[in-house]
Amino acid sequence: MNQLGTRYVLGKVAGSLGSLAFMLVVNFFLFRVLPGDPVRTLARNRLVSQQQIDELTRTLGLDQSLPQQFLTYLQNTFTGELGLSFRYRQPVADLILDRLWPTLVLVGTGTLLATMIGLWIGVRSAWNRGSRFDKVSTGSSLTVYAMPEWWLGLMLLAVFSVGVGPLPGIFPTGGLISPGVDPTSLEGVLDQAWHLALPVLTVTLAYLADFSLIMRSSLLDEMGADYLMTARAKGLRDTRVRREHAVPNALLPSVTLVALNLGFVVAGAITIETVFSIPGLGLLTTEALEVPDFPLLQGTFLVFSAAVIAANLVANLLYAVIDPRVRS
Repeated sequence: MNQLGTRYVLGKVAGSLGSLAFMLVVNFFLFRVLPGDPVRTLARNRLVSQQQIDELTRTLGLDQSLPQQFLTYLQNTFTGELGLSFRYRQPVADLILDRLWPTLVLVGTGTLLATMIGLWIGVRSAWNRGSRFDKVSTGSSLTVYAMPEWWLGLMLLAVFSVGVGPLPGIFPTGGLISPGVDPTSLEGVLDQAWHLALPVLTVTLAYLADFSLIMRSSLLDEMGADYLMTARAKGLRDTRVRREHAVPNALLPSVTLVALNLGFVVAGAITIETVFSIPGLGLLTTEALEVPDFPLLQGTFLVFSAAVIAANLVANLLYAVIDPRVRS
């Protein structure tokens, strides 16, 4: 790697570290401005004396001053200790690891399907601009994109889980696995796939328009380029011109979108997990907001932020590899 390339990489890494440091500070103070008292919420509907409330406040470390709480938070973060959840009385790191896999499966599968299908739709729509396929696919993508994720999920639940008119409900209404089924068995794997069918479909439809519209726009910009006319003048077939020349260059803007969406995979779709009762990081965050559970909120938000920042760094570095103009 030459000196210019090394300087570019170090600059991007330093920028990402700076963003992460900024998010550490925001992560602490953001949830301190939320309304509600964690101690009062945890003691709700219980016969608890003021002495017990004071003891719980000391146990949770909320009797310390804000600067002292901030120093403790920084120390715990840099040592890998994300604290103890107020609500679950378990280490935050363990809770996050337990809920990470459902989110990765749900949003990861949905994002992968949206990427492949969306790019294919975008390429075909742009290469056949003005065709019936282009009009129908573009209009449908924009319509689905305009729908809120939670509303789309509820509509799919109403139609395919509850049933409408003569159409019976065939999918589960929520959860990740049926009661009494071993998740490690073949039956358990198939049962989880059946439970995830509608949530994955919701994620796929929600993200589909992003990839299809950006790919369509990028390819349309490339179709009038001189190098494509030169390729055709050499006698190359139209499909080869599209596959080997136009599409690779049009993919450049999509690379950033794909990398950033992979970062959001860890963050998950909070609304979708809540609608379908999927026990992932999104639903865990919703549960933490009810208290509010400061350590758990800080832990999940830190994981979300770090994933997006890391994905953005990968996108910047990958962009420089596939596009020489960025390096220069």
